[in-house]
Amino acid sequence: MKKLFIYLIVLFSQNSIIMANTPLNTPLGELVDYHFQNGRMELKTTNGTVYLTYYSPSVVRLQAAKDTIEKPFSYAVIVRPAEVSASVNDKGDYIEFSSDAIVVNILKHPLRFIFIDRTTGKILNSDDQAFGISWLGDETTVYKTLQSGERFIAFGEQVGHLDRRGTALVNWNTDDAGYNSSSDRIYSSIPFYIGIHENGLYGIFLDNTCKTRFNFGAANDRFSSFSADNEEIDYYFITGKNIAAIIKNYCDLTGYMVLPPKWALGYQQCRWSYFPDADVLSTAQKFRERRIPADMIYLDIHYMDNYKVFTWDPERFPDPGSMLLQLKNIGFNTAAIFDPGIKIEKGYKAYDDGIEKDMFIKYPDGTWYAGQVWPGWCNFPDFTSPEVRKWWGEQFADAVNYGLTGFWNDMNEIAAWGKEVPGLMDLKWEGYKTSYKNGKNVYGMLMARSTYEGTKQLLENKRPFILTRAGYSGLQRYTAIWTGDNQASDDHMMLGIRMVNSLGLSGVPFCGYDVGGFGGDPSKELYTRWMTIGAFSPMFRGHTCFGTMHSEPWVFGEMAEDIVRRYIQLRYRLMPYIYSCFYTASQTGIPVNRSLAIDYPHNPEIYNEEFENQYLFGENILVAPVMSTEKFCKVYLPEGQWYSLFDDKFFSGGETCIVESPLEKLPVFIKGSAVLPMQSSTQNLKEKGDGILYLHLYKGKNNTSFDLYEDDGTTFGYEKGEYAVRTIAYNSSDQTLTLDKPEGNYVSDFNKIRLILHGFGTVREVKSGTKRLPVSEQEMEMLSSEFSFSNFGPAVKARVIIAETNLEKGEMMFKIVED
Repeated sequence: MKKLFIYLIVLFSQNSIIMANTPLNTPLGELVDYHFQNGRMELKTTNGTVYLTYYSPSVVRLQAAKDTIEKPFSYAVIVRPAEVSASVNDKGDYIEFSSDAIVVNILKHPLRFIFIDRTTGKILNSDDQAFGISWLGDETTVYKTLQSGERFIAFGEQVGHLDRRGTALVNWNTDDAGYNSSSDRIYSSIPFYIGIHENGLYGIFLDNTCKTRFNFGAANDRFSSFSADNEEIDYYFITGKNIAAIIKNYCDLTGYMVLPPKWALGYQQCRWSYFPDADVLSTAQKFRERRIPADMIYLDIHYMDNYKVFTWDPERFPDPGSMLLQLKNIGFNTAAIFDPGIKIEKGYKAYDDGIEKDMFIKYPDGTWYAGQVWPGWCNFPDFTSPEVRKWWGEQFADAVNYGLTGFWNDMNEIAAWGKEVPGLMDLKWEGYKTSYKNGKNVYGMLMARSTYEGTKQLLENKRPFILTRAGYSGLQRYTAIWTGDNQASDDHMMLGIRMVNSLGLSGVPFCGYDVGGFGGDPSKELYTRWMTIGAFSPMFRGHTCFGTMHSEPWVFGEMAEDIVRRYIQLRYRLMPYIYSCFYTASQTGIPVNRSLAIDYPHNPEIYNEEFENQYLFGENILVAPVMSTEKFCKVYLPEGQWYSLFDDKFFSGGETCIVESPLEKLPVFIKGSAVLPMQSSTQNLKEKGDGILYLHLYKGKNNTSFDLYEDDGTTFGYEKGEYAVRTIAYNSSDQTLTLDKPEGNYVSDFNKIRLILHGFGTVREVKSGTKRLPVSEQEMEMLSSEFSFSNFGPAVKARVIIAETNLEKGEMMFKIVED
C-alpha cells in the first residue's frame, strides 16, 4: 500500500507538470508551406490548415482547422466561387493575395491576416498580432484588432443598441419569452456584422451553425473576437463602397428575398387565439363594418384538435373549408400556426406516417427523441434530410385544399418544456450526419424552407406566405420572420424597431414585431402609438397573448380607433411605394426598414441613443418613433431637405429639431426631391381602386429616381416577364419629372396620373410633353378618413398643387414652371 501511495503521488505530480506546461490557447502557429491553385490558397502551419478563396473580387472566404478542412456544404451560402483574377506575390515576411478590390496580407511568423482596401490602401481589418486564430480545447476563436473609433452594426435579430461596440452576443436559438434589451440570445441566429471606422467599411459572415459568440470589445479594450463551439472556423470577409454594397454582396452569398404575396403587406390581425370559427368570422367582419383595412387573419393553436399539427378541432372548427371561403369572400387571407412537434399517438396520421417512413430525430442509440410541447410528448422531424423536408411539405395538402394561404412556423428553436433540448441527437445532415448541437441554429430555417417548398408546390402558381420565429442566415429565401414574444411596454416597442432595422442590415427585409405587445395589456396610448409606427414597418401585424385583453382597433375607444384607421388607410394608399420597395429588396437586399447607418454610416448623431431608433421606410420616408406619452420630441434630420408628412413644413437637414408628437401625429418626414407613388384607399389589396396613380413630388435640390414596380401580386408570373417596372426620375435643375417606358409585359393597374406637388411656389403651368395641364391649388390632408370624431382634433393639412392627365404606356415627361 505504501508503494502504491508513493506511485500515485509521483503520477499525480507528473500529470500536474504536464498540465502546467500545456498551453491552453493553441494558435495556428508559423507558416510551413503554401500552394496557390485555381484562385485558392492552401496554407499549412505548425498547428493547422487554412484555405483562402475569392468568391468575387469583394468577397474572400477564410477556412481554418487543426486538421483537414472537410465542410461538405452550407445551408446559408448558395453560390460557388466565381472566376476571380487573383494574384499571389511572396514578399518574404508576408504574402500578398489580391483581387481587384481586396488585398489580403498573410503574415508568416506567426500566421496572421490583414485585409486591405485595394483602392485606398487602408487597413479595413486585421488579426490581433498575438492571438489571431487559435483554439481553446474544441472552441475556435478569431481575434481581431479593434480599430480606432470602430463601430459594429447588423447581427440580425439580436437586442441592444444600433452600435454594438462594447457588447458581447451569443448565437443559440432560444425560446425566451421574457427577453429584454440586455438578453444575449433569443430566437434567431444571423452571425453577420458590419464594421465601420475612419478607414472604411467591411462585413464578416461567420458561417457556423454551432453556438457562436461575438465580442465587440466587451470587458476589454484590445480586441474584438468571434468563436464557435467546434474546431473549424469558416468566415467570409466582405467589402463594398458603401453599406448598401456590403449588404448586397452578403445577399449574393446567402440569397435574396422572394417577392411575398402583396396581401401579406397589408394589415394582419392575430391573437392567441380566435376560436371557435364564429369568433374568427365575427372579428373579420367587424373590420369591414368599421371600414378598417385588413388583409389577413391568423389561427393560433386552439384551431387544432388537442394541439396536434395538421388537424382541426371538430367542435370549434367543424367545417374549415366553409369558414376559409367566407373569409376569402370578404377579402381576408388566412394563416394558421404549425409547430414541429408531432404528438406521439397511434392512430394520428402524421405520427403513424412519420414513424413508418423514419422522419423523426433519433438519439445515437437509434431510439426516437421525444420532448414535451403543447400536445404532450412529441417527436420532431429531421429537416436536415431532403426526404423529410419533402414529407413535411406534403402534410399541408389538406390545409391548402381547405383554402389556407399563410403558414406560420412557431416553436422551432426547438422549443420544448424544460428548454434544454439534448445536444447529442443524430441529424441526417444531407447524408453526412451530425449532432443536434451542430444543427440547432439552422433547424428553424429548415422547417420554414420545408414549409415554403411544400406549400409553393401545392399552391401551384400562387405565392405562399411563410412566417417563422427561428432562423439562420439565408432565411430570407423562404420566409418572413417576427421578433417573437415581446411585451406591451414602450421599451419593447423601441427594442422591436431596432431589431427589425438590424434584421434589415442583415439581409432580411421582410420582418416585423407584434404590434401592441404580445404579453401584457397595453394602455390606450401605447397601443395607438405602436399602431401608428407599425404602419411604417415591413410586416404589420397586431398580436396578443392568451389571457390578455383583446387588442383590435375598436377595443380602445373611438379616438384610438379613428387614429389607427387613418394610419392603416395611409399604409394602403402608400402600397405602390411599399410594394416597389419590396421589389427593390428582392433585387438588391436593401431593406424596407433602413437604419440610418445605411446612408449615413459615419455620422455620429445617428448612433446617439436619442436618435438610434429613427429609420428610413424605403428610401424617402424618415420615421422618428417616440414613446407613447411624448407630446414633443427631439428629432435628428440628416443632411438634405425634409418636409413634415402631414403639413409640408420644411426643415433643413444636418441638425436636430423639436417637433410636436401627439398620438395622432407620428413624426414622419419626406426627403426633398422624393417621389412617392400612392393609390386610392381600399379595404383590402384585392380591391380595385379608382385607377389613378397619385405621384407626390417634393421639391428638392437633388436629382433622384424611383423604380415603380407592378405585377399581379399573387402569382409567380413575374418570373416569366409578367411585371412592369418603370423608372420615375426627377431633375431638380430644370424641374422635370420623367416616367420611362415600362419594362415587362404587365398592364398597369392605373390609367390616370395625378401629379401632386409639395414645397413648390406659385406654379404657372405643368406641361406633359407639349400639352398644358390644368393646375389647381388645394389643401390636402394626408391622414384623410371617412370618419372624424370631434376629440381627434383639427385636421392637419398641406397646401399642394395638382395636375392630372392620362397615364400613357410610353415615356412621359412633366415640366413644372414656377413664377
